[in-house]
Amino acid sequence: MNNELPAPKASLSDYLAAERTLLAWIRTGLAMMGFGFVVARFGLFLKELSLSRSSVAMPHSGVSLWFGTALIVVGVAVNAMAGWRHLRLMRELNGGGVRGARSGLHVFSVAMLVALVGAAMAIYLISVRSAAP
Repeated sequence: MNNELPAPKASLSDYLAAERTLLAWIRTGLAMMGFGFVVARFGLFLKELSLSRSSVAMPHSGVSLWFGTALIVVGVAVNAMAGWRHLRLMRELNGGGVRGARSGLHVFSVAMLVALVGAAMAIYLISVRSAAP
């Protein structure tokens, strides 16, 4: 006598929920890449702004380029991670179910990274403003 219950089959709503989650992560990654591009070009904007105010250019540290590039790289990583997790989830759903609860560590990591980059950019903007003549 076999007491094991058959694995529950995934419903259409499970597949659609997985697809909505994938699309939300893709939007997040694209937004991070777009924001990274804006941040990377912000240093150029500050340099042009200082030239328009005076004939002497303010010294530029290039920090915004590094922050922007980091955000672009993180956005690419978020999209790659989203695709990988989606494929893994699809295999589990096609196999008859999901193994259990997922860790929210990647979500927390992305949120903290964005918060840290935002705080660093705020500090950078304050320091640029106080250094301006």
